[in-house]
Amino acid sequence: MIADKPGLMEEVRARFAHVEACPFEGPRIFFENAGGALRLKSVIETSAAYAGYPDNQGRDNPASAALMAAITKGKADMALFFNANRGRVFVGESGTEVLFRLIRTASLGAEKGGVMLGSTLEHPASASAMARWSEVTGRPHIRVVHDDATGTVGPAAYRAHLTPDLRVATIVHTSPVTGMSVDVAGIAAAIREVAPDCFIIVDGIQHASHGAVDTGAVLADGYAVSPYKVFSRHGYGVGWASDRLTALVKEQIVGGPADAWELGTRDAGSYATFSDVVAYLDWLGGHFTASGDRRSRIEAAGKAIAGHEARLMTAMIHGTGNLAGLVALPGVTLIGGDAVSGREGVVSLRLANMASGDLVRFLAERGIRVHIRRNDHYCGNILAPLGYDDCIRVSVSHYNTEAEVAALLTAMREAAGAS
Repeated sequence: MIADKPGLMEEVRARFAHVEACPFEGPRIFFENAGGALRLKSVIETSAAYAGYPDNQGRDNPASAALMAAITKGKADMALFFNANRGRVFVGESGTEVLFRLIRTASLGAEKGGVMLGSTLEHPASASAMARWSEVTGRPHIRVVHDDATGTVGPAAYRAHLTPDLRVATIVHTSPVTGMSVDVAGIAAAIREVAPDCFIIVDGIQHASHGAVDTGAVLADGYAVSPYKVFSRHGYGVGWASDRLTALVKEQIVGGPADAWELGTRDAGSYATFSDVVAYLDWLGGHFTASGDRRSRIEAAGKAIAGHEARLMTAMIHGTGNLAGLVALPGVTLIGGDAVSGREGVVSLRLANMASGDLVRFLAERGIRVHIRRNDHYCGNILAPLGYDDCIRVSVSHYNTEAEVAALLTAMREAAGAS
């Protein structure tokens, strides 16, 4: 565990900006990681440096050569992050835009007819793209209903809707509202059994900061992440596409490379800042394995992050020290149950005696940053079936501590009016 290694937690926190204080409002505990993780200090420095470089790629000068080298390294690091020994990695406008491109390309390139399949657990980034391109291609868009009680969806639920004419399927790796992960590999395997040629696209945006990503293990054709949720910055998304998805006709410059996904000149700083993320995971994983293999260290980092966050989730839900957990506080309702297993850094809840917006402000006054989620186009798929207008989301990352969780529980105890 990260916290069990003397000095390591302090080293981890020292590598991130604004861990203990907001630059606008002063000291606070940051439990809004699902809305965007804290930034690595190296990412901030690299981003500033690349924003100032005046040269462009593809020129005959040393500055241009340096930019091209950063892009080449960035792509190699992205492939390592995805554990992608095949296919193509690319940078887009955002994680949402990457998902739209992957789904659009699959929908237009798949065999005519058939159906498209997703689930009600999905973020609108993938659900909206599927709705759009099912309409354009004239295919039914079937949505597997998730389990309200567990906050997730499993292979059995998907299996009930599988047919040989399935053309495109989407899977969300982790729900940003319930925090519960999905058995992507199990669902993908079930799809492949029935419809082996189906294109499978995975939304890994919420999962990517909570454990290692392995595109080979999940049998997917596309995978998307948002770097600002993985310790980097806003302004770009990163995607991976399989060889067969890459081979389909897609938007690209006429006469350009057939396997190109990127349009126009992308910011070299996006590649360089993603290299910073991979370098950080490499460093962290080196504390948990003696392997000289970078991928092994990245996987070790993923396991360490997941283990530390599971400890935080256990403390938050079931208590720590003499503090009762959220499940024991009067009036608290957890969205998607109280399971720790399969939960990736998020607890969403409601408090009977306080409106969600008031609870967000109550916690803010005590130096704890959380966020309200509403029954809208982002979270209505989770909240509407439960009959809730809103909830608050508490989300952690591996640089958070058990002491910070204890502070939250103390504040929640006060809010709940527990004696």
